[in-house]
Amino acid sequence: MDQSNKLILDVNESPKKISQWIILAIQHILAMFVACITVPLLVFAAYTVPEGFANAGAGVGFINASGAYLAGTFIAPTLVAAAIGTLIYILLTKMKSPVFLASSFAYISPMIAAINLGAVAMTKDASGALVVASAGDKVVGAFANLWALPVGMAMVGAVYVIVALVIKFAGVAWLNKLLPTIVIGPVIMVIGLGLAGSAVSNLTTASGSGQGYNLIALLCGLVAMVVTALCAHYGKKTIALIPFVLGMCAGYLTALVFTLIGYTACHNEYFHIINFDPIVNNFSNLTVRSFVDVPSFVFMPENVKAAAPLQASQLGTIALLFIPVSLVTICEHIGDHKNLSGIIGRDLLVEPGLSRTLMGDGIATAASGILCGAANTTYGENVAVVGVTKIASVKVIILACLLTIAIAFLSPLMCVVETIPACVTGGVSLLLYGFIAASGVKMLIHEKVDFTKTKNIFVASVILVSGIGGLVIGFTAGNVQITVTSTAVSMILGILMNRILVEKKENKEEAIEEVAKDDKEA
Repeated sequence: MDQSNKLILDVNESPKKISQWIILAIQHILAMFVACITVPLLVFAAYTVPEGFANAGAGVGFINASGAYLAGTFIAPTLVAAAIGTLIYILLTKMKSPVFLASSFAYISPMIAAINLGAVAMTKDASGALVVASAGDKVVGAFANLWALPVGMAMVGAVYVIVALVIKFAGVAWLNKLLPTIVIGPVIMVIGLGLAGSAVSNLTTASGSGQGYNLIALLCGLVAMVVTALCAHYGKKTIALIPFVLGMCAGYLTALVFTLIGYTACHNEYFHIINFDPIVNNFSNLTVRSFVDVPSFVFMPENVKAAAPLQASQLGTIALLFIPVSLVTICEHIGDHKNLSGIIGRDLLVEPGLSRTLMGDGIATAASGILCGAANTTYGENVAVVGVTKIASVKVIILACLLTIAIAFLSPLMCVVETIPACVTGGVSLLLYGFIAASGVKMLIHEKVDFTKTKNIFVASVILVSGIGGLVIGFTAGNVQITVTSTAVSMILGILMNRILVEKKENKEEAIEEVAKDDKEA
């Protein structure tokens, strides 16, 4: 082992004991677990489907033929997709990069917009069967455009592969020129702050009662937020590695106390924070599937039946939703690998090479889209695990992937996860989304971007205001209605502003002459 980087286990080494191997793998699972499952919980948070149809706030939700919660339905597939995507990445990088890939927060907004494209409104006929709603019918739910997600992720994967091939043959100078830090930093801030509304909405929602603003839900979410922050700031060893797990557990226990005492014992609906229906339904009719079940992947029959048809006219919109964000996550990918290279004492951009790491990430995202609809990305949490534990073994990552797949097939565990109330997720999201935004600030500071220059101020300003303000561009091309999201618009405006405002070059001779003239006059 190369002792220069002071690693306990280097990239190509393995733990000596099986028990130690398992514990080290579990650390990686705990580090990524909450953030990974938070993506489906947030994308489908408002869309529950009791008795086969949904009620999502304004009365339109997304139907799933199995009658399960859509958010919960895609938790297990998301875990499997993260594990399989990581294995693909490890294979393509020749087992030389200890990276764990999991669901990306950057694509949450595009995913939410994509599932709404052409969603088919449903109503109930005289016999109670679900049928397509007509004008004037009472809408009880809607078929989501689930197929837009795999198509979008395939586009993202294609962008990654194309950029990887270009980098392989042309180097990275062009990419750095197109997307300098002054553009990428503020765009990352926009991604985080753009999700702030979702976090606040979830924070004040009681999952059990289905009511609107709820102070008890707010309290439970704030408990989750505070405990997470305390564990991350003051925790040591394992506690410092799993602050989000501990925070969500604290928020969940708080919600459990209010639900059991206020709702179950005192029958006050206002205290109905947790909905235990997933657990009750799972064990109401005991079968093998009550304990072990195959995850409901996007392509499974129950989802195929309960999905709005994908229209060719929607492809342009899907491309504009996902492709611009892929450019941002490519930059995040490069940053994470630079960070990890410093930790393990190996330049991953050279060996196995940026072209290989990008290709592994892109193909993993395309595969993930087919399985669960979410994108994969490098996880800073797992990079932190490597840094703190000094365990860089790729074989530990491989075991973590295998254990993650096994967990996804355990029905009781998946049902418990489904009961996590939106307010608890919202409380943790206050930190998660803020962390994304802060990462953009950190990037600007680390790269020493000079904000005394008017150009940099203007570039950052146009990105932040257009992105956070929600500036979108909508137009019709033929029969296709295309909408460019605020994140994409902010990036495009930032790139244009950065190219328009050319750095002013000082003429040294003129400056010297001006000084001499001033001295003479004095």
